[in-house]
Amino acid sequence: MSLISKILTAECVLLDSESTSKKRVFERVGILFENTQNIARSQVFDSLFAREKLGSTGLGQGVAIPHGRVKGLRDAVAAFVKMETSIPFDAPDGLPVNFIFVLLVPERATDLHLQILGELAQMFSDQKFRDDLTNANDAVAIHKLFNDWQA
Repeated sequence: MSLISKILTAECVLLDSESTSKKRVFERVGILFENTQNIARSQVFDSLFAREKLGSTGLGQGVAIPHGRVKGLRDAVAAFVKMETSIPFDAPDGLPVNFIFVLLVPERATDLHLQILGELAQMFSDQKFRDDLTNANDAVAIHKLFNDWQA
């Protein structure tokens, strides 16, 4: 079982046809985490933007992994956003992103945080996995792709 399958629930997979900016995605994810994880939306938004100010979390190839630390959080939580229309994210390849994996970790998270980011990098460097995400059109199918992924 992957680390991702332990932290990403189907209810935290969002198909986004509305957001046109990084800011709007962070606002929507804030609402999602507030409703599903009881984390204040402002805390989510502020954490993600603070990390983004240090440098873009856009990886390239249409993928971004915004992440942040949240005071009072006990365990890592995640959300995945599949954009209907790609948005600018200051990725190194200059391309907009359509896959946004949001990771929130406890304020003092160390090794596990890095292991999760490493697993995400492996997943998203897999062309077949990205193609499968592109072709999946509902949250349950997308969640299953993350659960079934093998290194």
